Amino acid sequence: MMIVALGITTEGVKVPLGLWEGDTENATVVKALLSDLLDRGLDPAQGMLFVIDGSKALRKAIRSVFGERVAVQRCVRHKERNVMDHLPESDRPAVKARLCRAWGETDHRRALEQLKRLACDLERTHPGAAGSLREGMEETLTVIRLGIKGKLRRTLESTNPCESMIDCARTTHRNVKRWRDGEMAMRWTAAGMLEAEKQFRKVIGYTQLPQLAIAIERQLTTLPQPDAVQTEEAAIVAAA
Repeated sequence: MMIVALGITTEGVKVPLGLWEGDTENATVVKALLSDLLDRGLDPAQGMLFVIDGSKALRKAIRSVFGERVAVQRCVRHKERNVMDHLPESDRPAVKARLCRAWGETDHRRALEQLKRLACDLERTHPGAAGSLREGMEETLTVIRLGIKGKLRRTLESTNPCESMIDCARTTHRNVKRWRDGEMAMRWTAAGMLEAEKQFRKVIGYTQLPQLAIAIERQLTTLPQPDAVQTEEAAIVAAA
């Protein structure tokens, strides 16, 4: 299993950031992944938006490395699949329609109310689906909360930009039949990412990225700073 990261600049340019051997559910691996980005020059002081799948370990690592105030968007496609997996086939179309309607809202409050209402309705018949929906629910609405609409919102509400790079990497090594070791896997994955970079175009809706950057900076300045006790505690946990 390989983990890859893709960056998007404020000009809309996609940049492969790195790859690591391991699983996104492994807390040690994902924390090392993020720490490596910092060691190689990623500036944590600038506003950033992380778009991630449903990995709890990855979300915890982002909080540990970048703090509580960082903006995180959960992939709505991953969330939809996770919820659907808890439902019988007959109930999926109606629930999917309600999810799409909520995520299609432009008002954050209305969207959150619709998701909470759906979770309450599912609680009675399918508590597993309700629990899956509630986990990270508000973070599926981050781009809506930041006021991003239209094409850029559709780009950033899922991990599709990164997954297109992964698909290209898979195509690059599709004829490899014998994997000798992890180093070989990393070399082929890196080659696939570089091949994907040759085909990159600016992300759809890139003209709205300056608006997103301003919204993220505003969030960083308006949210309260963590108190001294919380900061020290976080430092102790990181050191451990």
